[in-house]
Amino acid sequence: MSRRPSKAPTSGADEPAIALTGDADEPTIAPTGDADVFASAPESPRADASGVAARRRVPAAERREALISAAVHEFAAGGLHGTPVDRIARRVGVAQPYVFSLFAGKRDLFLAAVEHGFDRFAEAFRDAAADFCAGRAPEDCEDVLMAMGRAYKQLLSTDRDYLMLQHQAYAACDDELVRARVRRRSAELMALAGDLSGAESERLDDFFRHGMALNVAAAMGVAELSAGCEWVQAELSAHALVGEPAERLERRSE
Repeated sequence: MSRRPSKAPTSGADEPAIALTGDADEPTIAPTGDADVFASAPESPRADASGVAARRRVPAAERREALISAAVHEFAAGGLHGTPVDRIARRVGVAQPYVFSLFAGKRDLFLAAVEHGFDRFAEAFRDAAADFCAGRAPEDCEDVLMAMGRAYKQLLSTDRDYLMLQHQAYAACDDELVRARVRRRSAELMALAGDLSGAESERLDDFFRHGMALNVAAAMGVAELSAGCEWVQAELSAHALVGEPAERLERRSE
């Protein structure tokens, strides 16, 4: 059996060689021609005809999807500015330079994660609309918009990463490019909800306002946002604020 050489030439199609200059998270990328710059980016094992484990070169597209999935999780926790790219690379098992062969910088990776989140919300809306039309929606869903709202609430409760990434996207809107992307994808999601449900604009406005309230409530781990709900009264009672004179409350806030 022939031995695999320790250094094999590569065309660079899947794992192009680069050199990095400048900041570690936002490097300048330049070709180097050195195929070993990605030596720490692992390949997937497989067995050859003799049963001996070999390694399969993972296509760049597959690596890209894995990095985006990892970025959703890491950016959801740390945000655009608080998440090192190296942490995302380690989660996938590749070298940080390889990340920058697929994404121009950390912001581009963040935007790809944000796009993935909006795609997931759009998919939930489409699936909910299809289920309603096929008679598979919950019995208390009177129309498509209610079914989409139920699906969105379910997504927030089952995958917190998408919820927190959405908050991180809004928090990063001081960045002009992030703001433009979030605006565009939000507008597209609103238009999709209107197309799928046929609801009038006033009802769509209420739908998305309620959705934003759900986002905040889910982030705080509560079921609803209202002055009279149980958790608000419990918090006030715990700090002896219920029933206090207005002037005392005003002094506490000064």
